[in-house]
Amino acid sequence: MKITATILAAVTFAVFSGCGGAEAKTQVSVKTIQCGMCQKTIEQGLSKVRGVKNIRVSLDDKMTHVTHDPQVIDLAGIEEEISKLGYQANETPADPAAYEALPGCCKVGGGH
Repeated sequence: MKITATILAAVTFAVFSGCGGAEAKTQVSVKTIQCGMCQKTIEQGLSKVRGVKNIRVSLDDKMTHVTHDPQVIDLAGIEEEISKLGYQANETPADPAAYEALPGCCKVGGGH
């Protein structure tokens, strides 16, 4: 009987431990992106953020599409992380020091 209860508990744990990964899809306007380097900077930067699962930056519509775990990071957190990379995210302004550290091609009016 103990073996059956132990096996049942182990199976229940295995089934429910895989169900915790909630996903949300969020879009963030990044109007200040200029080029492929901007795209790469945001994608690489956000890929290091806990809770972010997938990132796609579109230069065409200047949007960042993020799949994330909403229990770990929310929209405001994603906006803050993009700001720390030097880019405006929705209405969250770019961090001034991070913006100044961007290459010239990634700054507004940087030759694109």
